[in-house]
Amino acid sequence: MDESQQLSAQRSAEPGERAPSGRRAARLRLPMPFSNGPDVRGNSTRAGRVLTRLTVAPALLIVAWLAVSLPLFMAGWYRLGPALALFVPVAFLVLKAGFWDRTRLELTAGLRGPVSWWVTGGVVAVAVAFFALELAMSAEQVVVRRDPASYVQFATWLNDHGALPIDPMRWAFGGGDPVLRYDSPAFYELGDGQVVPQFMAGLPLVLALGGWLGGTDAMLAMAPLLGACAVLSFGGLTARLVGPRWAPVGALALALTLPMQWLARSTYSELPALVLLLGGLSLLQDVRELESGAARVRAFLGGLALGLIVLVRIDGIRDLLPVVVFAGLMAARRRPTWPPLVAGLALGAGAGLLEGYVESRPYLDYLSDSLRPALLLAAGVIAGTVLMVAALRWPPTGVRLRRLGVAASAGRLPDVAAVCVLLVVAGFAVRPYVQTVRRAPRTEDDRINVEFLEEVQRINHVAVDGWRQYSELSLHWVAWYVGVPVLLLAALGAPLLARRLLRRSNGEWVLPFMMIAWTAVTTLYRPGITPDHPWASRRLISLVIPGFLLLALWGLAWCVRYVRRTGRWRWAVMPVALAGVAAVLVPIAVTSRPLMLTPTEQGEVAQVRAMCREIGPGRSVVIVEPVTADRFVQVIRGMCGIPAARLAPGAGRGDVQRVIDGIRDAGRRPAVLGADPAQVSGYGAAEQIFRLRTRQDERSLVKPPDGTWPLAIDVWMAEPPPDGL
Repeated sequence: MDESQQLSAQRSAEPGERAPSGRRAARLRLPMPFSNGPDVRGNSTRAGRVLTRLTVAPALLIVAWLAVSLPLFMAGWYRLGPALALFVPVAFLVLKAGFWDRTRLELTAGLRGPVSWWVTGGVVAVAVAFFALELAMSAEQVVVRRDPASYVQFATWLNDHGALPIDPMRWAFGGGDPVLRYDSPAFYELGDGQVVPQFMAGLPLVLALGGWLGGTDAMLAMAPLLGACAVLSFGGLTARLVGPRWAPVGALALALTLPMQWLARSTYSELPALVLLLGGLSLLQDVRELESGAARVRAFLGGLALGLIVLVRIDGIRDLLPVVVFAGLMAARRRPTWPPLVAGLALGAGAGLLEGYVESRPYLDYLSDSLRPALLLAAGVIAGTVLMVAALRWPPTGVRLRRLGVAASAGRLPDVAAVCVLLVVAGFAVRPYVQTVRRAPRTEDDRINVEFLEEVQRINHVAVDGWRQYSELSLHWVAWYVGVPVLLLAALGAPLLARRLLRRSNGEWVLPFMMIAWTAVTTLYRPGITPDHPWASRRLISLVIPGFLLLALWGLAWCVRYVRRTGRWRWAVMPVALAGVAAVLVPIAVTSRPLMLTPTEQGEVAQVRAMCREIGPGRSVVIVEPVTADRFVQVIRGMCGIPAARLAPGAGRGDVQRVIDGIRDAGRRPAVLGADPAQVSGYGAAEQIFRLRTRQDERSLVKPPDGTWPLAIDVWMAEPPPDGL
């Protein structure tokens, strides 16, 4: 909200409240109430408090859950009883601290204007409708083929055992036969025979709550719930950065994007990370103008929410670097909220790194080629920020640097920065015409990805080149999902904001703009993901697509304000606003429409349960076909509670017979699994125990995804007869 829209703290205080005075009053800068009576003002204040609280509550609840879950998990005591017993009081304290509002107006100080009930109700309605849609379309990815099922199997093990590593139950095969392996994609076998899951523990810790409360079905329903929380939180951040009246539009725009709908149907780590990011930014926005004790508490919680992103996604380290610089700027200005911000950020990120190196070390070793540079960059940014703070706070250099800053902000630097932003956007737009990004395979996983990509290229009828990364199309990916009008509005809003920030205006945008610019440039330059869509769109939803939407809505709001300030064109304000909203929403909806009501990955849970019953208790399973082993080793071990192993490459029929004898010696019944009857019929009568016919996500490379592909999975079992029969 502009300075001209603000009243003094004395006039903003509600009846019966003691108004702050002096320097305190100047710093509150509370929002102006409506001018048509105290009832409307009171309604605006109440609606604003409800909006601010609702839109940070999901992040605060995730913070509270992770705060109690992580210590229990690392201690090996992660059970429902202790977790809930600790969560209830911790959640109460965290929510109370996050909602602390001593003046009953501090909580709404971050909003950019008065809030009406239709705004709050509109944001909530969009989030509820999004949850209902995504719950109806929810996928059942439990068979391990890509990340969502890996997270479900990780959480399933935690539900039943409460600790890592995973016990492969080697005893059930008569000991450690060298021809047997117990690993599978996303589940590493350690040197001592134990198995640990890939990925960070943040999302499985959240999914485990759903599993405890309602089994696998409730665990899968956590994805639509987290997606709805992200939409709700985005509406709150839009209210804080663009204006409350734009909040329902922002929430609806994000909810309509195909990547958001796609992610919220399956268990992806980007979902809780996005909730933590949006909620953390909103908490920090709420304390920007305050210096009270409540402001310090919310600064700590905001930093903690942002830091815990590392516990969910290890590559969040890179995205959080602007927060370090922002905290340094606050320290240089001696703002009292910088110590709690740094403390919360360090605590959250430190917890994530600790969990990674203690519980997920093989995963971090696998990512070492990209993780080590990220850690070195983080160390360099921290060191540079410390030096910056020291220079700004040391009088001889601080005075000169501040004078240089004032001179630069009054000179041509803001205009140059705006031009540079435009050039960056233009560079990404023309990149496909001047560059083709290719990468030679260096590891076995890289070679597998090359084979996969070549097969997808044949299906898509494009040139076969397994080394191609398609990274040069990254800005075009964004245009696929948000539309050209949003891209143009963001290209208008970003330079204008850069110019205004360097002229020391729109201070509420400093941290959000830094994070959006940094993440957008680094992600668009090198997405670092297999480039088939909608799979690759998960890189964009972390902050790129929400960031472009925020910039576009700010640019649209600027256009509306510009028309309003032009006296003879004031009649066009409403048409311009409505046309702009339509230009934002319609292209997004057009792209999403083909898949909005198209479910995928259906029927897997029922088929897995039937397979578990068919295998039955007292068996030990040997999977002789590699693809079936990749998909089902951990599913059978985790969801069925039955020991499962796979054959090492080069194993023959004699090796299988030796394993069968070892299983019998252990007092158990052997079962041999494969993908078709011919693979298992040599060991006994073949029986089909898993038959799935469903649809899966399309794998599109050069156009937006608009359909699905068929998916068929079969598993056959043979029980070797007892010796002599």
